[in-house]
Amino acid sequence: MTTEQTAIKRRNVAKSQGAEGGTNEVEADKPIDENEEDLDSKETRLTLMEEILLLGLKDREGYTSFWNDCISSGLRGCILIELGLRGRVELEKAGMRRRSLLNRKIIFKSISPTGDVLLDEALKHIKETEPPETVQSWIEYLSGETWNPLKLRYQLRNVRERLAKNLVEKGVCTTEKQNFLLFDMTTHPLVDSGIKQKLIKKVQDSVLSRWTNDPQRMDRRILSLIYVAHASDVLENAFAPLSDDDYDVAMKRVRELLDLDFDVESMKDGANEVMWAVIAAFSK
Repeated sequence: MTTEQTAIKRRNVAKSQGAEGGTNEVEADKPIDENEEDLDSKETRLTLMEEILLLGLKDREGYTSFWNDCISSGLRGCILIELGLRGRVELEKAGMRRRSLLNRKIIFKSISPTGDVLLDEALKHIKETEPPETVQSWIEYLSGETWNPLKLRYQLRNVRERLAKNLVEKGVCTTEKQNFLLFDMTTHPLVDSGIKQKLIKKVQDSVLSRWTNDPQRMDRRILSLIYVAHASDVLENAFAPLSDDDYDVAMKRVRELLDLDFDVESMKDGANEVMWAVIAAFSK
């Protein structure tokens, strides 16, 4: 039997299994990002959280700016977007009154493990919470920025350190100890500059050479990355190497994205409502 015949036979078997009423769990749990890279690719793939942290990390020092108090909530927003793109959560129906994105609750959709500890931990919290909560509330709960003592148990702790450890395991960073006069701190200097340069170029190209002038035609991951990087105050790090002219063009296009009506964008075909709800929460 030829390779082509074998492939056809396998597809037929898969179809027949689906016709018998079995749930196709693999198909349902695929990330719905249309530009997801092939799973067999040897290239290092980073989650949105890891990309945001990598943009914020100082290459040699291995830590984020002490003055950046936005990245914490930004990372929690990334977690919600990842869960939305992977089909684990969704927004409740808008209803006849067409409630805004910020007024709609996040609904648990699938408990299938994502393979990421932080995502699975957040998903477990969302699943166990009744009644459901809004995107804005979940960003606050996961960040620990809530006045409700009953919600403090939802806080995801040591997120930056855990993400940095992931980057170390993927060979992007290393681990060192630095002395800051009064205390010692674990840092994660960059060791694979190629990964970060690819990330920076991807962000730059999305608003320059690959600009589509239509957010619905942009890759949802890179679109999310631009919005959350801006909210986390790390987008400037990606644009810093640009010439003055390119920088002006890039920032002009970012402002165009920020001025969009997110509720309208979320109603368009193929839009991911969780992604737009997180973006709306950061832009309000």
